[in-house]
Amino acid sequence: MDKLGPLWSFLVFVLIFTQTARVNGSTNTAGNDNVMGVIGAIVDNSSRIGKEESVAMKMALEDFYVKFNQSLVLHIRDSQRQPIQAALEAKDLINTQHVQAILGPQTWEETSLVADIGSETRTPILSFADTTPKWAPERWPFLLQASPNEFKQMKAVAAIVESWEWRRVTVIYEDRDSSASRVLPHLSNALREVGAEISQLVALPPFASSSLSKILKRLKGGQCRVFVVHLSLSLTERLFEMAKRKKMMEKDYVWITTDPITSLVHAMNASTISNMQGIVGVKSYFRENGGRFQNFHHRFRKRFSSEHPEEDNHEPDIFALTAYDAAWTVAIAMRESKKVSHLLLEKVVHSDFHGLGGKVEFIDNKLVPVNIFQIVNVMGKSYRELGFWSDGQGFSENLTENAAYNSSMRVLGQVFWPGGPWYIPSGWTLPIRSNPLRIGVPVGSLFKEYVNVENDQSESNISFSGFAIDVFKETLEQLPFYLPYKFFPFNGTYNDLVEQIHLKIFDAVVGDVTIVARRYQHAEFTHPYTESGLVMIVPVISKTSNRAWLFMKPFTMAMWILTAVINLYNGFVIWLLERNNCPELKGSVLNQMGMLIWLAFNTLFSINGERLHSNLSRMTMVVWLFVALIIMQTYTANLTSMLTVQHLGPTVTDVEALKSSNAIIGHCTGSFLSKYLVDVLHFNANNIKNFNSIEAFAQALETQEIAAAFLEVPLANLFLAKYCKGFTIAGPTYKVGGFGFVILLILSFEYLLKTKGRVLINYTFMFFEYLRLFQRVPHWFPA
Repeated sequence: MDKLGPLWSFLVFVLIFTQTARVNGSTNTAGNDNVMGVIGAIVDNSSRIGKEESVAMKMALEDFYVKFNQSLVLHIRDSQRQPIQAALEAKDLINTQHVQAILGPQTWEETSLVADIGSETRTPILSFADTTPKWAPERWPFLLQASPNEFKQMKAVAAIVESWEWRRVTVIYEDRDSSASRVLPHLSNALREVGAEISQLVALPPFASSSLSKILKRLKGGQCRVFVVHLSLSLTERLFEMAKRKKMMEKDYVWITTDPITSLVHAMNASTISNMQGIVGVKSYFRENGGRFQNFHHRFRKRFSSEHPEEDNHEPDIFALTAYDAAWTVAIAMRESKKVSHLLLEKVVHSDFHGLGGKVEFIDNKLVPVNIFQIVNVMGKSYRELGFWSDGQGFSENLTENAAYNSSMRVLGQVFWPGGPWYIPSGWTLPIRSNPLRIGVPVGSLFKEYVNVENDQSESNISFSGFAIDVFKETLEQLPFYLPYKFFPFNGTYNDLVEQIHLKIFDAVVGDVTIVARRYQHAEFTHPYTESGLVMIVPVISKTSNRAWLFMKPFTMAMWILTAVINLYNGFVIWLLERNNCPELKGSVLNQMGMLIWLAFNTLFSINGERLHSNLSRMTMVVWLFVALIIMQTYTANLTSMLTVQHLGPTVTDVEALKSSNAIIGHCTGSFLSKYLVDVLHFNANNIKNFNSIEAFAQALETQEIAAAFLEVPLANLFLAKYCKGFTIAGPTYKVGGFGFVILLILSFEYLLKTKGRVLINYTFMFFEYLRLFQRVPHWFPA
């Protein structure tokens, strides 16, 4: 037994060393060189992500040792999700443990401090943070992002929103997570590309308790029912627990989650899953059908359950695979770089292989982004895999070579929404309470077909009708949300009406308001909903007023002279050819001249073929009769047209004729045209009259009180539809803005924010943006 004592002590020492190696790291060496390398890691051991990363990194270095027979020591430190603690641990790892590289941490706040230390000591840092600023490589050249960024998944979220035709979403994110400030612009751009917008940005404090209840109560009182959640796991659990208490996990609500929430659904307890029924999530995709992954999966579950028995689920997710690939990448790089720091960084940056989580390749010090995401739906005790979304291709049920792709998520089948799978949530609802928009409507419009404001016996009952009102109401019917409003009459000029928006009396104006450049100083306009242009209307006169000489009108004077010359020439030819055979053509000069004229007109109306003796005469007559037939038929047709159709023409043909004759012109009262006619068309201001009714316009034109009236094209069409016989449009069409709805300037947004509420104003601007695209305008006006 005495001889066995030293041997027993040696075995105990080896056992302790082996166990230590398993806990602190794994050993790998290059080829035949037994070089010991040291790797550091900073994780949050209190989180599920940190636990998975720790186990995966240990397994990676153990696998490296098995393959290359080289040992690498792994020192794992706990950051407790505190940036200062992470920085202290990094400094200790570099100065005390002499690590050649550091893996982690998970958040950008921790990474930014650790990167400072790594750059000073030229130690490569492979961060697990999901986003890294573009300028990071310039400031921290030894910092690499070892996890795929989340930017592409924002396109997947936008594709989900587009699939169900939602137009507004509320984004809920964690206030302390600075990565959200880089992710949210990508989400906003992706939504804008599909015709949707962010209604609200709700920043939750990291330890929300009573404030969380107040925030959800406020969200419940709004209209938007589509929520995109971008939070940490712990805050997500509290959010959905409170949302269920507030009855926000029921009908009409939509919840869309991003990573890391969706990737950790499998690790959530039954209570949390029950609170998340019906959510749709975007999850990072990785292949699970390879033999290498199956081997890793089996070993990971066994090891994770032994090291963390408190966890109910032992399945690995994308975070474990990313940590495994990062540790393997550093191990390979250290094997080839001989522990030289700048060579180590270069080897890591030039890594190019397929890991467990996907392609391992760095571009601009960042891991190549993932282009495929899995769409999952929480239901029952776990979740259901609906299908996939691929960047540039769309949704598909599988990823086989023959997979069918579609831009809509509807191809993935039935979705279990909060409250049940039997309906599609509208994404909005009527607000609990909201202040209606104050809409100004002009009272003094000359053309009641566009805007008609009528007062009943009691002033409290005012009716609003007309084309502009119909367009406004029809647009509201097409909106995917409720927009309260109230019409208010305004009796004044149109310029004063537009200025009321600037004075914060009205929120918008609906009516026949022309889009004019100088009105933009008070408000903004939608796109015109009518034809644009300015035309001149003048009385008409008949071109056939002198009927005594109407028979001369079918031909011009030149045509009459040409016809007479041809007749005389033809008579002369017949006389010359027939004078030797016909005694009647002989005699005195006066007699022969009379016969020549007689033959000229006689051949026009009679053939006289039997009286002609020369064949040359007959051939001449054939040609002449053909010409005579055309002349007579043309004359008859023109004369008939003049006798049956009234020919009318404008009294004035252009603006220059009006100005040269110093004529009086007219336009509508309260219109912008008075200044336009003086400043642009250069009329004398003393020659311009205002009229306040369409009848007064017509009477002034008939009595020649004014020589012309200037109206915008839509109003001119209405005027001519009523007075189509006595007036017409003359001259060119001058380009001016058409009729548009008037909205608030962006500069007055602060006023609305204080008086109307944030949610209502977001929907107000969305309404007017929707109106710009609105094309279903009923054309019920006469031509």
